[in-house]
Amino acid sequence: MRVLFDYLELWDVVESGVFALADNATKAQRVAHCDQKKKDKKALYVINQGMNDETFEHIEGATTASEAWIILSTNYKGDDKIKRVCLQTLRRQYELLQMETTETIDVYINKVLALTNQMKTNGETHSEQAKVEKILRSLTPRFEHVVVAIEDAHN
Repeated sequence: MRVLFDYLELWDVVESGVFALADNATKAQRVAHCDQKKKDKKALYVINQGMNDETFEHIEGATTASEAWIILSTNYKGDDKIKRVCLQTLRRQYELLQMETTETIDVYINKVLALTNQMKTNGETHSEQAKVEKILRSLTPRFEHVVVAIEDAHN
């Protein structure tokens, strides 16, 4: 969603909220404040439209885009302790992941990529090279000649 907010030039409102207007504000400040409020309502509309019914229930009381974004961030980012536990589980799955003899290459690669994407969501990234090395290391023995050929060609 952040990409969408950047594209619509709304991210500043979502991130910072609408600035407070002073009592002795100039006409230019009042116009700028009105524009900020319009942007805020537009961003809140975009957030509301992007939610399913269950998620919408969490943010339906939010009156600003910034408030709704904070609620969503809290709900989906999770607590650091929970993230660490989840990351430990994902690391273990990654370490133990091996290609099954009945699997195709693309199914196995998708498994590895899905697992690394989940790890990225929880704060740990893997380089493309690390992913390729993991895949090559964990292929079934029937692909050994392919792995050797790839490694020789790379050197």
